[in-house]
Formats: sequence, structure tokens, C-alpha cells
Amino acid sequence: MEKKKVFIGMSGGVDSSVSAALLKEGWFLPAGRQVDVTGVFIKVWEPPADLLPAGCSWRDDRRDASKVAAILDIPFVILDLEKEYKQEVVDYMIAEYKAGRTPNPDVMCNRYIKFGGFYDWARAQGADFVATGHYAQIKKNESGIFELHAGHDQNKDQTYFLWTLSQDILAHTLFPIGHLEKPAVRKLAEKYKLPVATKKDSQGLCFMGKINVKDFLKEYIDEKKGEVINEIGEVIGHHDGIMFYTLGERRGFTITKKTPTDDPYFIVGKNIETNQLIVSHNRRPVGDTSDTFTLKNVNWNTGVEPDQNKQYQARSRYRQTLVSCHLSLKNGLWQATLGQSDEIPTPGQSLVVYDTTHCLGGGVIV
Repeated sequence: MEKKKVFIGMSGGVDSSVSAALLKEGWFLPAGRQVDVTGVFIKVWEPPADLLPAGCSWRDDRRDASKVAAILDIPFVILDLEKEYKQEVVDYMIAEYKAGRTPNPDVMCNRYIKFGGFYDWARAQGADFVATGHYAQIKKNESGIFELHAGHDQNKDQTYFLWTLSQDILAHTLFPIGHLEKPAVRKLAEKYKLPVATKKDSQGLCFMGKINVKDFLKEYIDEKKGEVINEIGEVIGHHDGIMFYTLGERRGFTITKKTPTDDPYFIVGKNIETNQLIVSHNRRPVGDTSDTFTLKNVNWNTGVEPDQNKQYQARSRYRQTLVSCHLSLKNGLWQATLGQSDEIPTPGQSLVVYDTTHCLGGGVIV
């Protein structure tokens, strides 16, 4: 019987390493079936060395991934997607910030790198499936449609970053640890005697580690100091450059005018033309009742549009508490109306829609 061929993206972390180990055991196949597993380290563009924290290097991650592959006795390949990453993730991020929007590079990384360049390359090599260490689940419903569902570990669920996946990709993708919680993943790493069992989780941008985003952007966007104003238009401070800030932030700008309260200020608006940040003690401007906005680049994972008469849930930031969401199609554009939330939907970010655990898809907030 022919073996199934799986290419697993290995980042050098515990999640992808345990995923590779589970694949080697053929956990997703009927008893008696065998699988050929190949580990793939994706090499991407790296920021200038002076922007990276000490000891942060893709070479260290590659070394860890290679050690795990050797222990599991699986082939190990390095796939160079440096050009694609720079163009589709880094350049996109810089362009969005220049336009005054707040992009989500992790979504683009999944779309164009893990389930773009890597997926296309692996399938061209004859892979039946590609796999990653995402905390997400894929389920086939009674109609034969593949659905994307939240990972079992609610604190680690990563479906927010996977809303762009299509039916074809879901049909040929595996998430080996999606049914597990993080502590169980680490215990499996110890069971398999993997050297990354206690390695800390990566933070920050996809593949770029703990880089300071604002310091990085300043390499490509000129700083232009401007005024910070309150809700009634009074100048109360200054900022270093409006492009570097996002709605909801409460740090990075300077308040020079004394106020009767020590409550923090939140960014509630940006005026690109006047180079002014608008701040408030409230997370949303006083009197702001707007909760309907338009989406672009919309994708529904099942290929079926959601029911406009049904109430769903949604989040506009990773790990944000889900709020009620009603979707409507007007003049060919999807609009979302959200329930009460302290968060301000931010242009450039993703709105991801759920029906309980089922991730229906999403779009970019206009």
C-alpha cells in the first residue's frame, strides 16, 4: 500500500517538533497505514542585525529543527522563501503603515509563505499533505466540506491568523496538535526526548521574533513629530510619527498638559492630513456608537457565504473576546455589525467570524 507523503514546516519550536513526531507515528491514518514525513525549515528574510535582540537568529532555529529531524529520523530540507517573505509580508507591512493603517503581517505570512510558497512547493514535490504546528483543527462535515475549527486550547487557538485558507488548502493540510493543550504538547516533547521540550514560545511577528516593530519601521518611514489632541481638540502633548501608532494604544506618545486624573490616555483616532493623534481616557471616543464597517479581501473558508439572517461571533484582534456579529452584503461589499465592545475596529486589521468553534473566514477592516 502506497505511503502518504507529508511535508511538515519545522520552525525549531516545540509545537512544530511535536507535530512532526505525531506525523511520524501516522496519528491521522487508519491502523496499519504508513507515512513518509519530511521536515522543512522555511528560510525567510531577516531584519537588519542591529534590530534583532541578542542571540536571535534564524540559524539557531534551523539548528534546533535539524536536531529534532535527526532524532525522529526524517529527511530535513531548507526552503528559501526570502524573496517572497520580503515582498508579501515585509513590504506589505511597511506600505500599510505608510498609508496610516495597521496591518496584520502574521495573516499575510500564513497566506503567502506557509500556505503559499511552502504549500505550493510541497505539493509540487508530490506531498499529499502539508502540516504545521498551528493550534487549529480541520473537520470534514457531512457534505464533504472541510471546515476550520478553533484549536482545543482556547488560550492558544490560532484560527484568527488562518482565515484566508481555501477549501483546496484545507483538504491537504494537517494540524497535528490542534486537539491538544499546550502542557500536553510539552509532555509529548519530553516523551519523544526532543531537545526543544522546554524551549520558550516565539513571540512577535511571524518568523521575525521579538523585534521592536516601531524601531523596525523607523528604518523605512521617516519620523515626523506631531501634536496629540484630546476629544475637544486641545493640544495636550506630542508624538514621534503618526504612522507608528494604532488605535487603542496607550503608550509611545507624550502628554505634557496636566490633567485632573492619572487615568491613561488611549489613541481613539488619527488625522493623517494634520499629523495629529486623538486620545481619550475612554477606549472609544465619547458618543461613538459606530459598530458597522466594511470588509475587503473577504474569504469564506467553506466557499459558502454566511447566512445574513444569522447571528455569528467575531473578533478584530488576536485573543480578543468574541462579540456578536451580524453580516450583510450591500452593493457587493460585506459589512459587519458588531455587538458592544471596548475595542475600536482598526483599519488594516482582520475581522474573523465564527459560528461557535467553526471559523467561517473573514476580511480586512476598511
